[in-house]
Amino acid sequence: MSNNIQETIEKERDQARTICDVEGATSGECAAAWDAVEELQAEASHQKQKQSKNSLEIYCDDHPEAAECRVYED
Repeated sequence: MSNNIQETIEKERDQARTICDVEGATSGECAAAWDAVEELQAEASHQKQKQSKNSLEIYCDDHPEAAECRVYED
């Protein structure tokens, strides 16, 4: 996961806190600001999951026809 997305999450989190302090914790603006933070966190999580393939998964991505990569249906 890149540090860039983590920096963006921190900036959005700080902005959300500021908006909620100014507009109120129950305002639509506050909710929207925290939704933006959650979306960025979800994207960061998705990127992390994509990067964490094991060596067999990587091999099978490159060689789907290999015997080790066959998928059998029940």
